[in-house]
Amino acid sequence: MKTALTVAGSDSSGGAGIQADIKTMTMNGVYAMSAVTALTAQNTEGVTGILEVSPDFLKQELDAVFTDIFPDAVKTGMVSSSALIHIIAESLKHYNARNIVVDPVMVSTSGARLIAEDAVKTLADELLPLAVVATPNIPEAEILSGMKIDGRDSMTEAARKINALYCCAVLVKGGHSVNDANDLLCTGHDGLTWFYGERVNNPNTHGTGCTLSSAIAANLAKGFTLEESVRRAKEYISGALGAMLDLGKGSGPLNHMFCLR
Repeated sequence: MKTALTVAGSDSSGGAGIQADIKTMTMNGVYAMSAVTALTAQNTEGVTGILEVSPDFLKQELDAVFTDIFPDAVKTGMVSSSALIHIIAESLKHYNARNIVVDPVMVSTSGARLIAEDAVKTLADELLPLAVVATPNIPEAEILSGMKIDGRDSMTEAARKINALYCCAVLVKGGHSVNDANDLLCTGHDGLTWFYGERVNNPNTHGTGCTLSSAIAANLAKGFTLEESVRRAKEYISGALGAMLDLGKGSGPLNHMFCLR
């Protein structure tokens, strides 16, 4: 069985973070492992507390995984400080990790900031160059590209800028009311692929970014190309949204197990 590792924060309500990642990786047919970067007290209405692990403990988690069950893919999600990002980047390089997907998590669905201001630059400079693909949403792509995104043309320009700046493929997700559910994969100045999707009329979107990046990582672990991994991941997340799960008082989670019989 192929294996995948998520390096991310825990979501006590189970809709995002490592809980969403493990569910997604499992449902996409790989053995899921985790290295926890932080505990969060959160639910569908918001984040009320964040308890970050120490850099030394995160290194122990990563060493424990890589020296025993080497992952076929790695997904990084919420990493709230520069010190933790340094540890992750060093470990990924030390172990020659493969199929790295970086989800540059900066703000939660409920609007809570999940990364320190100084850590944004560290993430961009140290993690993105290691990635096979980065998966920013529109607000995150605006920060990484330094430009406003308000439509298809600016999505293209921003994707090209991020690709050129950090030498990694980038999937700019158009779900923030810019381009319906259409995402743009940029693998170079002329390497542009649009993935078209129909927006699912479901207000419960907690954990969509975590889910998409984890599904991409799972499919890369199984040997699919980047383009096919993105296509399969979008199909999975459309199904999880389309199942119309409705839990909690706020923006609820997806039904990660929609295809489980």
